[in-house]
Amino acid sequence: MKRLALASLAAATVLAHATSFAAAPQLKTNAPAFYRMMLGEFEVTAINDGSTALPVDTLLQGISKADIGAALKKNFIASPLETSFNAFLINTGSKLVLVDTGAAGLFGPNLGKFAANLKAAGYAPEQIDEIYITHMHPDHVGGLLLNGQSAFPNAIVRAQKQEADYWLSADNMAKAPAKADYFKGAMAALNPYVAAGKFKPFEGNVELVPGISTHAGKGHTPGHATYVVESKGQKLVLIGDLVHVADVQMAHPAVTIDFDSAPKEALAERHQAFDAAARAGYLIGGAHLAFPGLGHLRKEGKGYAYVPVNFTQIH
Repeated sequence: MKRLALASLAAATVLAHATSFAAAPQLKTNAPAFYRMMLGEFEVTAINDGSTALPVDTLLQGISKADIGAALKKNFIASPLETSFNAFLINTGSKLVLVDTGAAGLFGPNLGKFAANLKAAGYAPEQIDEIYITHMHPDHVGGLLLNGQSAFPNAIVRAQKQEADYWLSADNMAKAPAKADYFKGAMAALNPYVAAGKFKPFEGNVELVPGISTHAGKGHTPGHATYVVESKGQKLVLIGDLVHVADVQMAHPAVTIDFDSAPKEALAERHQAFDAAARAGYLIGGAHLAFPGLGHLRKEGKGYAYVPVNFTQIH
């Protein structure tokens, strides 16, 4: 009997411990979303603004819903697709350059995490020297603003002139009422920098600071720009919104998206950028590639395969 009582007591103790562990709350949080890597002598930090589910089966153009579904299923995902929103910070050693700023409050409640993740990555907004905008959709410019004021008080902001001329024009907004919120968001975000003389648009392909140059384009928006980062023979091209749904558009590069203002031009720009990256083997960084949004391309059949960066610690 004594042996049986001891066994029962031990079982009860184990059960109590198991019950205690099972009752621990689920935390449902991740670490701050930033990822750092070296590019030659430059330090590149990918910073996530959050993610939101997009109905990509209705947004993608030039492909059937069945083919979209098949491509997504092949990669163990589905529509609505949880989509990353990324920005990139380049520390050249003499300049701190930010490419895009996240949405803040301009693209729904699931975004707006950029400022907190920037701080977690070890930087303050006041330290940013230059900000380069790929294009003026709300999820790329919203973070420029904080409580109606410049969120980056010491930064020069730059974008392609053609992009600025389009989105900062009240006349253009009147001609495109369906996009009125996009125009208003761009104006609200950029106007404080314009008023302070800190918005300096560029034209063509120019070097903005040593090691970072721009490649002017159009298609996704009237002045969508990509940025080329080079140090010690290593190269990274930040492609902005040339691709939104990698698991469909890599294998089917002719597929465009409803957000493209000029789909034919966006398609041509993507082909050119992807062919060059696959041929030369350099890195790309995408605003909507799965975080951290950095990887390589290789040619595969009539399309491409995207190979995300391997996690590497910096020593």
